[in-house]
Amino acid sequence: MSKKKTKQLVQYFTKQASLSELDELSKWIENPPNREEFDEYIKINYAIDFNIKNFGTEDSKKQLLEFIEGEKKVYKLGRTLSVVKYAAAVLLFLGLGYFYKSDFFVNKSARVGIEEIVSEINNDKIEVGSDKATLTLADGSDIVLENGKVIQTRNVESNGEKLIYKPRKNPKTAISYNYLTIPRGGQFQLKLSDGTLVWLNSESRLKYPVAFNDGETRKVELVYGEAYFEVSPSTQHNGATFKVLSRSQEIEVLGTEFNVKAYKDESNIYTTLINGKVVITTATAKKILAPNQQANMNLKNNHITINPVADVKSEISWKKGLFSFKGKPLKEIAKVLERWYDVEIVFSRPALENINFNGVLSKNETIEEILKSILTTNSIKAYDIENKRITIQ
Repeated sequence: MSKKKTKQLVQYFTKQASLSELDELSKWIENPPNREEFDEYIKINYAIDFNIKNFGTEDSKKQLLEFIEGEKKVYKLGRTLSVVKYAAAVLLFLGLGYFYKSDFFVNKSARVGIEEIVSEINNDKIEVGSDKATLTLADGSDIVLENGKVIQTRNVESNGEKLIYKPRKNPKTAISYNYLTIPRGGQFQLKLSDGTLVWLNSESRLKYPVAFNDGETRKVELVYGEAYFEVSPSTQHNGATFKVLSRSQEIEVLGTEFNVKAYKDESNIYTTLINGKVVITTATAKKILAPNQQANMNLKNNHITINPVADVKSEISWKKGLFSFKGKPLKEIAKVLERWYDVEIVFSRPALENINFNGVLSKNETIEEILKSILTTNSIKAYDIENKRITIQ
Protein backbone atom coordinates (compact mmCIF):
# COMPACT_ATOMS: atom_id res chain seq x y z
CA MET A 1 0.00 0.00 0.00
CA SER A 2 1.37 3.42 -0.94
CA LYS A 3 2.42 5.94 1.72
CA LYS A 4 -0.26 8.33 0.47
CA LYS A 5 -3.02 5.72 0.81
CA THR A 6 -1.77 4.65 4.23
CA LYS A 7 -1.81 8.30 5.32
CA GLN A 8 -5.41 8.66 4.10
CA LEU A 9 -6.43 5.61 6.11
CA VAL A 10 -4.73 6.99 9.20
CA GLN A 11 -6.53 10.31 8.70
CA TYR A 12 -9.85 8.53 8.44
CA PHE A 13 -9.31 6.23 11.41
CA THR A 14 -8.29 9.18 13.59
CA LYS A 15 -11.27 11.15 12.24
CA GLN A 16 -9.13 13.82 10.61
CA ALA A 17 -10.03 13.22 6.94
CA SER A 18 -11.94 15.82 4.98
CA LEU A 19 -14.98 14.91 2.89
CA SER A 20 -12.93 15.21 -0.34
CA GLU A 21 -10.27 12.91 1.10
CA LEU A 22 -12.96 10.40 2.04
CA ASP A 23 -14.34 10.61 -1.48
CA GLU A 24 -10.90 9.90 -3.00
CA LEU A 25 -10.39 6.98 -0.64
CA SER A 26 -13.79 5.52 -1.47
CA LYS A 27 -13.00 5.52 -5.21
CA TRP A 28 -9.82 3.58 -4.46
CA ILE A 29 -11.71 1.03 -2.34
CA GLU A 30 -14.19 0.36 -5.17
CA ASN A 31 -11.42 -1.46 -7.08
CA PRO A 32 -11.52 -5.19 -6.04
CA PRO A 33 -7.71 -5.60 -5.62
CA ASN A 34 -7.63 -2.46 -3.49
CA ARG A 35 -10.57 -3.79 -1.49
CA GLU A 36 -8.59 -6.95 -0.67
CA GLU A 37 -5.58 -4.85 0.32
CA PHE A 38 -7.79 -2.72 2.55
CA ASP A 39 -9.38 -5.78 4.23
CA GLU A 40 -5.95 -7.25 4.88
CA TYR A 41 -4.86 -3.94 6.39
CA ILE A 42 -7.83 -4.03 8.79
CA LYS A 43 -7.00 -7.60 9.81
CA ILE A 44 -3.36 -6.84 10.56
CA ASN A 45 -3.80 -3.53 12.33
CA TYR A 46 -7.07 -4.09 14.19
CA ALA A 47 -8.36 -7.63 14.35
CA ILE A 48 -5.13 -9.03 15.85
CA ASP A 49 -4.74 -6.23 18.40
CA PHE A 50 -8.25 -6.76 19.66
CA ASN A 51 -8.37 -10.57 19.46
CA ILE A 52 -10.97 -10.67 16.69
CA LYS A 53 -10.34 -14.20 15.43
CA ASN A 54 -13.25 -14.48 13.02
CA PHE A 55 -12.93 -11.20 11.15
CA GLY A 56 -14.29 -11.57 7.61
CA THR A 57 -16.64 -14.49 8.37
CA GLU A 58 -20.21 -14.46 7.09
CA ASP A 59 -21.51 -13.92 10.63
CA SER A 60 -19.30 -10.86 11.20
CA LYS A 61 -20.26 -9.50 7.79
CA LYS A 62 -23.94 -9.88 8.65
CA GLN A 63 -23.47 -7.91 11.87
CA LEU A 64 -21.55 -5.21 10.01
CA LEU A 65 -24.33 -4.90 7.43
CA GLU A 66 -26.92 -4.53 10.19
CA PHE A 67 -24.87 -1.67 11.61
CA ILE A 68 -24.47 -0.07 8.18
CA GLU A 69 -28.21 -0.23 7.49
CA GLY A 70 -28.85 1.74 10.67
CA GLU A 71 -26.36 4.40 9.61
CA LYS A 72 -27.36 4.76 5.94
CA LYS A 73 -29.84 7.50 6.67
CA VAL A 74 -26.98 9.59 8.07
CA TYR A 75 -24.18 8.82 5.62
CA LYS A 76 -25.84 9.71 2.31
CA LEU A 77 -22.67 10.85 0.61
CA GLY A 78 -22.60 8.84 -2.61
CA ARG A 79 -19.30 7.07 -3.00
CA THR A 80 -18.20 8.06 0.51
CA LEU A 81 -20.64 5.44 1.80
CA SER A 82 -18.23 2.70 0.69
CA VAL A 83 -15.59 4.08 3.06
CA VAL A 84 -18.13 4.03 5.86
CA LYS A 85 -18.97 0.42 5.02
CA TYR A 86 -15.42 -0.82 4.95
CA ALA A 87 -13.83 1.42 7.60
CA ALA A 88 -16.12 3.21 10.06
CA ALA A 89 -18.51 0.29 10.34
CA VAL A 90 -15.66 -2.14 10.97
CA LEU A 91 -14.09 0.06 13.62
CA LEU A 92 -17.29 0.84 15.44
CA PHE A 93 -18.41 -2.77 15.29
CA LEU A 94 -15.15 -3.93 16.83
CA GLY A 95 -15.75 -1.48 19.64
CA LEU A 96 -12.63 0.57 19.15
CA GLY A 97 -14.41 3.81 20.01
CA TYR A 98 -12.09 6.64 19.12
CA PHE A 99 -8.79 5.45 20.57
CA TYR A 100 -6.35 3.15 18.82
CA LYS A 101 -3.54 1.43 20.74
CA SER A 102 -0.94 1.53 17.95
CA ASP A 103 1.59 4.39 18.02
CA PHE A 104 1.22 4.31 14.24
CA PHE A 105 -2.20 5.92 14.50
CA VAL A 106 -1.92 8.40 17.33
CA ASN A 107 1.08 10.53 18.22
CA LYS A 108 2.36 9.73 21.73
CA SER A 109 2.12 13.33 22.84
CA ALA A 110 -1.50 13.51 21.65
CA ARG A 111 -2.60 10.00 22.60
CA VAL A 112 -5.09 9.69 25.42
CA GLY A 113 -6.94 6.44 26.11
CA ILE A 114 -10.68 6.55 26.56
CA GLU A 115 -10.19 5.12 30.02
CA GLU A 116 -8.05 8.17 30.90
CA ILE A 117 -10.80 10.67 30.18
CA VAL A 118 -12.45 11.81 33.37
CA SER A 119 -16.13 12.27 32.68
CA GLU A 120 -18.36 13.16 35.58
CA ILE A 121 -21.97 12.98 34.48
CA ASN A 122 -24.88 14.18 36.55
CA ASN A 123 -27.65 14.89 34.11
CA ASP A 124 -30.86 13.96 32.45
CA LYS A 125 -29.96 12.19 29.20
CA ILE A 126 -28.83 14.62 26.51
CA GLU A 127 -30.70 13.65 23.37
CA VAL A 128 -29.26 13.61 19.87
CA GLY A 129 -30.98 16.16 17.62
CA SER A 130 -33.89 15.04 15.44
CA ASP A 131 -36.48 16.17 12.90
CA LYS A 132 -38.72 18.66 14.67
CA ALA A 133 -40.13 22.14 14.07
CA THR A 134 -43.02 24.47 14.78
CA LEU A 135 -45.21 25.67 11.91
CA THR A 136 -46.87 29.04 12.51
CA LEU A 137 -49.87 29.66 10.27
CA ALA A 138 -51.09 32.99 8.91
CA ASP A 139 -53.66 33.27 11.72
CA GLY A 140 -50.91 32.95 14.36
CA SER A 141 -51.73 29.41 15.43
CA ASP A 142 -48.88 26.91 15.92
CA ILE A 143 -48.58 23.29 14.81
CA VAL A 144 -45.83 21.11 16.28
CA LEU A 145 -44.06 18.92 13.72
CA GLU A 146 -42.02 15.89 14.76
CA ASN A 147 -41.13 12.32 13.83
CA GLY A 148 -44.16 10.08 13.53
CA LYS A 149 -46.67 12.94 13.45
CA VAL A 150 -48.68 13.32 10.23
CA ILE A 151 -50.26 16.70 9.42
CA GLN A 152 -52.50 17.52 6.47
CA THR A 153 -54.40 20.71 5.65
CA ARG A 154 -55.76 22.29 2.49
CA ASN A 155 -52.40 23.81 1.58
CA VAL A 156 -49.75 21.70 3.28
CA GLU A 157 -48.88 18.25 4.57
CA SER A 158 -46.11 16.75 6.72
CA ASN A 159 -44.89 13.24 7.44
CA GLY A 160 -42.89 14.40 10.49
CA GLU A 161 -39.65 14.80 8.54
CA LYS A 162 -40.62 17.18 5.75
CA LEU A 163 -43.21 19.92 5.18
CA ILE A 164 -44.69 20.03 1.67
CA TYR A 165 -46.81 22.86 0.23
CA LYS A 166 -49.11 22.00 -2.63
CA PRO A 167 -48.38 23.70 -5.97
CA ARG A 168 -50.72 26.66 -6.38
CA LYS A 169 -50.64 29.82 -8.49
CA ASN A 170 -52.09 32.84 -6.78
CA PRO A 171 -53.78 35.68 -8.59
CA LYS A 172 -52.13 39.00 -7.78
CA THR A 173 -53.57 39.40 -4.31
CA ALA A 174 -52.16 39.91 -0.82
CA ILE A 175 -49.82 37.06 0.11
CA SER A 176 -50.28 35.18 3.37
CA TYR A 177 -47.16 34.00 5.18
CA ASN A 178 -46.20 31.01 7.29
CA TYR A 179 -43.17 30.60 9.57
CA LEU A 180 -41.17 27.43 10.15
CA THR A 181 -39.13 27.56 13.37
CA ILE A 182 -36.50 24.94 14.17
CA PRO A 183 -35.53 24.69 17.86
CA ARG A 184 -32.13 23.82 19.27
CA GLY A 185 -31.72 20.09 18.80
CA GLY A 186 -33.83 20.08 15.65
CA GLN A 187 -33.73 20.12 11.85
CA PHE A 188 -36.38 20.00 9.13
CA GLN A 189 -36.97 19.98 5.39
CA LEU A 190 -39.41 22.17 3.50
CA LYS A 191 -40.81 22.15 -0.04
CA LEU A 192 -42.33 25.49 -1.03
CA SER A 193 -45.33 25.80 -3.34
CA ASP A 194 -43.06 26.65 -6.30
CA GLY A 195 -41.04 23.44 -5.85
CA THR A 196 -38.04 25.08 -4.10
CA LEU A 197 -36.46 22.77 -1.52
CA VAL A 198 -35.13 24.12 1.78
CA TRP A 199 -33.18 22.35 4.53
CA LEU A 200 -33.22 24.17 7.87
CA ASN A 201 -30.56 23.59 10.53
CA SER A 202 -30.94 23.83 14.32
CA GLU A 203 -32.08 27.13 15.85
CA SER A 204 -33.37 28.60 12.57
CA ARG A 205 -36.50 30.39 11.38
CA LEU A 206 -37.83 30.93 7.85
CA LYS A 207 -40.69 33.18 6.74
CA TYR A 208 -42.29 32.33 3.37
CA PRO A 209 -45.55 32.65 1.38
CA VAL A 210 -48.12 29.88 1.42
CA ALA A 211 -48.26 30.48 -2.36
CA PHE A 212 -46.43 32.89 -4.68
CA ASN A 213 -48.11 35.34 -7.03
CA ASP A 214 -47.62 34.07 -10.56
CA GLY A 215 -44.91 35.98 -12.43
CA GLU A 216 -43.83 38.08 -9.44
CA THR A 217 -40.49 37.83 -7.61
CA ARG A 218 -40.58 34.96 -5.13
CA LYS A 219 -39.36 36.17 -1.73
CA VAL A 220 -38.58 34.33 1.50
CA GLU A 221 -36.82 35.56 4.63
CA LEU A 222 -34.27 33.70 6.70
CA VAL A 223 -35.10 35.43 9.96
CA TYR A 224 -32.14 33.71 11.63
CA GLY A 225 -30.18 30.48 11.52
CA GLU A 226 -28.89 28.36 8.65
CA ALA A 227 -30.63 27.12 5.51
CA TYR A 228 -29.68 25.30 2.32
CA PHE A 229 -31.72 26.15 -0.79
CA GLU A 230 -32.35 24.27 -4.04
CA VAL A 231 -34.28 26.92 -5.92
CA SER A 232 -36.87 26.05 -8.54
CA PRO A 233 -35.65 27.67 -11.82
CA SER A 234 -37.19 30.97 -12.96
CA THR A 235 -37.88 29.36 -16.35
CA GLN A 236 -40.63 27.34 -14.68
CA HIS A 237 -42.24 30.47 -13.20
CA ASN A 238 -42.58 32.92 -16.11
CA GLY A 239 -39.10 34.29 -15.43
CA ALA A 240 -39.84 35.17 -11.79
CA THR A 241 -36.60 35.40 -9.81
CA PHE A 242 -36.14 34.11 -6.28
CA LYS A 243 -34.85 36.22 -3.39
CA VAL A 244 -33.72 35.31 0.11
CA LEU A 245 -33.76 38.16 2.61
CA SER A 246 -31.71 38.08 5.80
CA ARG A 247 -30.29 40.65 8.17
CA SER A 248 -28.80 43.51 6.12
CA GLN A 249 -28.51 41.57 2.87
CA GLU A 250 -30.58 40.26 -0.05
CA ILE A 251 -29.69 37.28 -2.25
CA GLU A 252 -31.16 37.12 -5.76
CA VAL A 253 -31.05 33.87 -7.74
CA LEU A 254 -32.46 32.51 -10.99
CA GLY A 255 -32.27 28.85 -10.00
CA THR A 256 -29.37 27.41 -8.06
CA GLU A 257 -28.11 25.75 -4.87
CA PHE A 258 -26.58 27.68 -2.01
CA ASN A 259 -26.22 27.79 1.76
CA VAL A 260 -26.86 30.77 4.05
CA LYS A 261 -25.68 30.92 7.67
CA ALA A 262 -27.02 33.90 9.61
CA TYR A 263 -27.27 33.03 13.30
CA LYS A 264 -28.43 35.56 15.87
CA ASP A 265 -25.36 35.13 18.05
CA GLU A 266 -22.85 35.58 15.21
CA SER A 267 -21.64 38.88 13.73
CA ASN A 268 -21.16 37.53 10.20
CA ILE A 269 -23.42 36.11 7.51
CA TYR A 270 -21.92 33.40 5.30
CA THR A 271 -23.37 32.62 1.87
CA THR A 272 -21.83 29.65 0.04
CA LEU A 273 -22.69 28.93 -3.60
CA ILE A 274 -22.72 25.31 -4.77
CA ASN A 275 -23.77 25.90 -8.37
CA GLY A 276 -25.45 28.58 -10.50
CA LYS A 277 -25.05 32.29 -9.79
CA VAL A 278 -26.35 34.66 -7.13
CA VAL A 279 -26.20 38.40 -6.58
CA ILE A 280 -25.80 39.63 -2.99
CA THR A 281 -26.97 43.18 -2.32
CA THR A 282 -26.44 45.27 0.81
CA ALA A 283 -26.99 48.93 1.61
CA THR A 284 -23.50 49.73 0.33
CA ALA A 285 -22.48 47.03 -2.15
CA LYS A 286 -23.51 44.45 -4.74
CA LYS A 287 -21.47 41.27 -5.25
CA ILE A 288 -21.78 38.38 -7.70
CA LEU A 289 -21.00 34.96 -6.30
CA ALA A 290 -19.67 32.10 -8.46
CA PRO A 291 -19.76 28.37 -7.64
CA ASN A 292 -17.36 27.27 -4.88
CA GLN A 293 -17.18 30.79 -3.49
CA GLN A 294 -18.32 32.10 -0.11
CA ALA A 295 -19.45 35.62 0.74
CA ASN A 296 -18.63 36.77 4.26
CA MET A 297 -20.63 39.79 5.36
CA ASN A 298 -19.56 41.64 8.51
CA LEU A 299 -22.74 42.91 10.17
CA LYS A 300 -20.83 45.58 12.09
CA ASN A 301 -19.78 47.50 8.97
CA ASN A 302 -21.77 45.75 6.18
CA HIS A 303 -18.50 44.94 4.41
CA ILE A 304 -18.52 41.85 2.15
CA THR A 305 -15.51 39.74 1.20
CA ILE A 306 -15.59 36.93 -1.37
CA ASN A 307 -13.36 33.90 -0.78
CA PRO A 308 -12.89 30.58 -2.60
CA VAL A 309 -14.03 27.43 -0.81
CA ALA A 310 -11.56 24.56 -1.11
CA ASP A 311 -13.97 21.88 0.13
CA VAL A 312 -17.54 22.97 -0.49
CA LYS A 313 -18.86 19.61 0.76
CA SER A 314 -17.65 20.49 4.24
CA GLU A 315 -19.73 23.68 4.24
CA ILE A 316 -22.98 21.81 3.58
CA SER A 317 -22.21 18.55 5.41
CA TRP A 318 -24.79 19.37 8.10
CA LYS A 319 -27.66 18.59 5.69
CA LYS A 320 -26.09 15.19 5.02
CA GLY A 321 -26.11 14.31 8.73
CA LEU A 322 -22.45 15.13 9.40
CA PHE A 323 -20.28 17.56 11.34
CA SER A 324 -17.28 18.50 9.18
CA PHE A 325 -14.70 20.42 11.20
CA LYS A 326 -11.65 21.43 9.17
CA GLY A 327 -9.12 23.18 11.37
CA LYS A 328 -11.91 24.68 13.47
CA PRO A 329 -11.16 26.01 16.98
CA LEU A 330 -13.07 24.34 19.78
CA LYS A 331 -14.89 27.61 20.49
CA GLU A 332 -16.58 27.47 17.05
CA ILE A 333 -17.19 23.73 17.30
CA ALA A 334 -18.87 24.26 20.67
CA LYS A 335 -21.47 26.57 19.08
CA VAL A 336 -22.40 23.90 16.53
CA LEU A 337 -22.70 21.21 19.19
CA GLU A 338 -24.73 23.49 21.49
CA ARG A 339 -27.37 23.97 18.79
CA TRP A 340 -27.64 20.31 17.81
CA TYR A 341 -27.65 18.80 21.32
CA ASP A 342 -29.37 21.75 23.03
CA VAL A 343 -26.62 22.14 25.62
CA GLU A 344 -24.30 24.82 26.98
CA ILE A 345 -20.55 24.28 26.59
CA VAL A 346 -18.02 26.24 28.67
CA PHE A 347 -14.23 26.07 28.95
CA SER A 348 -12.40 26.04 32.28
CA ARG A 349 -9.42 27.79 30.66
CA PRO A 350 -9.55 30.36 27.82
CA ALA A 351 -6.61 28.67 26.06
CA LEU A 352 -8.75 25.60 25.38
CA GLU A 353 -11.07 27.62 23.13
CA ASN A 354 -8.36 28.08 20.50
CA ILE A 355 -7.31 24.44 20.14
CA ASN A 356 -8.05 23.28 16.59
CA PHE A 357 -9.72 20.02 15.55
CA ASN A 358 -9.93 18.29 12.17
CA GLY A 359 -12.50 15.59 11.61
CA VAL A 360 -15.77 14.37 10.13
CA LEU A 361 -18.25 13.09 12.73
CA SER A 362 -21.79 11.77 12.55
CA LYS A 363 -24.64 13.91 13.90
CA ASN A 364 -26.23 10.63 14.93
CA GLU A 365 -23.63 10.03 17.65
CA THR A 366 -24.27 10.87 21.29
CA ILE A 367 -22.70 13.97 22.79
CA GLU A 368 -20.41 11.74 24.87
CA GLU A 369 -19.12 9.99 21.74
CA ILE A 370 -18.51 13.33 20.03
CA LEU A 371 -16.66 14.72 23.06
CA LYS A 372 -14.45 11.64 23.40
CA SER A 373 -13.51 11.85 19.73
CA ILE A 374 -12.60 15.53 19.91
CA LEU A 375 -10.95 15.49 23.31
CA THR A 376 -8.71 12.45 22.80
CA THR A 377 -7.40 13.96 19.58
CA ASN A 378 -6.42 17.12 21.44
CA SER A 379 -5.01 15.65 24.67
CA ILE A 380 -7.76 17.14 26.82
CA LYS A 381 -8.36 14.65 29.58
CA ALA A 382 -11.55 15.76 31.24
CA TYR A 383 -15.03 17.03 30.72
CA ASP A 384 -17.92 17.35 33.11
CA ILE A 385 -21.64 17.15 32.33
CA GLU A 386 -24.20 18.46 34.79
CA ASN A 387 -27.75 18.69 33.52
CA LYS A 388 -27.23 20.34 30.12
CA ARG A 389 -24.04 22.21 30.97
CA ILE A 390 -20.77 20.74 29.71
CA THR A 391 -17.45 21.96 31.10
CA ILE A 392 -14.28 21.14 29.17
CA GLN A 393 -11.28 21.13 31.51
